[in-house]
Amino acid sequence: MMGFDMNYLLMVMLPGMALSGLASMMVKRTFAKYEQVGTQSNMTGAQAAKLMLEREGVTDCTIEAVSGRLSDHYDPRSKTLRLSEPVFNARSISAIGVACHEAGHALQHAQGYRWLTMRSTLVPITNISSKMSMPVIMVGGLLMSLAPVFGMPVLLLGCALFAAAVVFSVVTLPVEWDASARAKSAMLNAGIVNQQEAGGASSVLNAAFLTYLAAAIASIMTLLYYLHRTGVLRMLFRR
Repeated sequence: MMGFDMNYLLMVMLPGMALSGLASMMVKRTFAKYEQVGTQSNMTGAQAAKLMLEREGVTDCTIEAVSGRLSDHYDPRSKTLRLSEPVFNARSISAIGVACHEAGHALQHAQGYRWLTMRSTLVPITNISSKMSMPVIMVGGLLMSLAPVFGMPVLLLGCALFAAAVVFSVVTLPVEWDASARAKSAMLNAGIVNQQEAGGASSVLNAAFLTYLAAAIASIMTLLYYLHRTGVLRMLFRR
């Protein structure tokens, strides 16, 4: 029942890969474009993030450099903003946009932004469910061919586990959008970028948001496919 399905390849896997690939390409292209453009303030990414946080009264956030490219993130557990090497010391529009976006997450944490709190709560659940969902679904599919009465509950459990990961990807959307909105406003208000430079920074942040949107759409499509194959959708629509 849950073996290879050409419909899954054509309607879920390939479109999902195309969306993710397109979003990733746009991020890299946009970041590279504005990585070559400096700002009038001549701030580094780290300096811009620090100024943004200090203006909002956040002084207990550590900013440090990490290896990698586009590996920037904020760790709420240690209140640490980690900026990749092309961002931490760089003085480009791209570096400032990414750094201020991550600073936006630190502001969310400091101000108790509810969507960030919800996402942080979902992290341990998602870590478990994302690893277990596929094995459980595969076992359920095997059981359906041997003992359907046992296979269906296992399949439903697998779908529920995958659904937890889908919820996480959807909750991530307002978190990322809000962090970028905070960054766009703060960059201008603090004089980190001027009006013309802000357009480039916004392009970088908007492209980055598309990667999260693509991931959410792909995960929703996959969940709907599993619900269709297990017959759950048919049961829901019959009601």
